[in-house]
Amino acid sequence: MKLDARTIATAALPLLDDGGVDGLTMRKVAGALGVQAPALYWHVKNKRELLDAMARVLFVNAVDGVEAPRRGTDWQDWLVELAGRLRASLLRYRDGARVLAGTNVSDESMWRVTELTLRTLEDAGFSARDVTRVFPILLHYTIGYVIEEQAQTGVDYPDGNPYQPDQVRQSVDAERYPLTSRMVVDVFASDPDAEFEHGLRVILAGVRTTYDIRPGT
Repeated sequence: MKLDARTIATAALPLLDDGGVDGLTMRKVAGALGVQAPALYWHVKNKRELLDAMARVLFVNAVDGVEAPRRGTDWQDWLVELAGRLRASLLRYRDGARVLAGTNVSDESMWRVTELTLRTLEDAGFSARDVTRVFPILLHYTIGYVIEEQAQTGVDYPDGNPYQPDQVRQSVDAERYPLTSRMVVDVFASDPDAEFEHGLRVILAGVRTTYDIRPGT
């Protein structure tokens, strides 16, 4: 097997399901590839570079096949779909969002999709200055949402998941904090897919109003 950074990263991603980012080691990755750990250091110098390579694979997989909006496609719908693709890619592996957060994804696919997004926003009526503010907002919301979403699986808690709706309900005194009690129950019992899109729509509505973009443009 010919080793390169992408091959190593691709082998490392499934290992996240057993121990997450914190439990990932170069030795484990080497074992999955059937080689000795020193062989990896020719291609990724350390765990930081390994995580960068893994983030690159996650992002490339997310945007594979993404094209500019077709004629008649609403720019907001296109952005929601794009963010949804990224979320789906991150959810494939434990700590997928933690892998992407703060990493250096230097890849042609990143620049291509960024350019498509900026152009889509400009075509919708945003100024060249404003588009550079909108894109990071959507990216950071998506990564942050999935970090929280994956944390709520409770896999890092050896004594059980504290985010179970019944357990959350019992942790809040409903008589003293009735609004908070209702909120936390709703949050932890809600459909994450629906809540993710709802949050995106709220952000986009705010963006549209802030930058005075008329509906339909």
